[in-house]
Amino acid sequence: MNRTQKARRTLDRLREEIPTPETELRYINPYQLIVAVILSAQCTDKRVNIVTEDLFADYPTMADLAKATPDEIYPYIQSVTYPNNKSKHLVGMAERVMEAYDGEVPQTSKELMTLPGVGRKTAQVVLSVAFEVDALPVDTHVFRVSNRIGLVKKDALTPRKVERQLKRIIPQDEWGEAHHLLILHGRYTCTARSPDCDACPLTDFCTYYERLQRLPDPIDGLDASRGLYYCSTTDRYFDEPAYKTDRYGVRQIVCPVSGSMQVFHTKTGETTKKVPDFRVN
Repeated sequence: MNRTQKARRTLDRLREEIPTPETELRYINPYQLIVAVILSAQCTDKRVNIVTEDLFADYPTMADLAKATPDEIYPYIQSVTYPNNKSKHLVGMAERVMEAYDGEVPQTSKELMTLPGVGRKTAQVVLSVAFEVDALPVDTHVFRVSNRIGLVKKDALTPRKVERQLKRIIPQDEWGEAHHLLILHGRYTCTARSPDCDACPLTDFCTYYERLQRLPDPIDGLDASRGLYYCSTTDRYFDEPAYKTDRYGVRQIVCPVSGSMQVFHTKTGETTKKVPDFRVN
């Protein structure tokens, strides 16, 4: 199966699981959306929706926000990540929109990225969601899921590279939908920690899942009193491991004598081997 076929199958199956793929941020106009997206950086949509309720009640328009100071905005958003920076970004964004764009959120990526707090991902989200422009924003969920499934090549180690490669294999009129499907799959099933592979509809062609199945089975009956680790190749216990980078670029624990990766935790019997995983740096 090539990557285009894999993308088609991925989207078809996710549509069955997620019948209404859309943003979970609450907004009623482009002003509210851009504020919410700026606040959502490294923060949950649930938390953003909580803080924006009072924020929008007291600052209902871009003009109102532009007249505020960061110190006035901070109490509303102090429970989100990086509230100091975000309060400055929100006020700066509003001031810029009022001065340069007559109070209207701009509708091009280039213009949006001139606003404080707006990078490529935020700009792409605003364009796709608020203005229905064909865009495929890559956040941490899209990045992780695309790499795990194998929709992108192994050199796609930045959001921009993932975006470019996804756009080559997904029809343009499906970019916005694909963005939401991949985000929601990553948020609720293919999570960063402890992905729920048992509930995933994609395991029969997911590269990450295939590699997990190739990991060695646990070993029962290891004696933790003899060392933290056990090497099955040399039948040796040890406490101080060595390390080696495997062919996928993953740093693995190895036996300090043989260099073997067939190493297990003595307390659990589980392998120390790790499969490649993906995080936005």
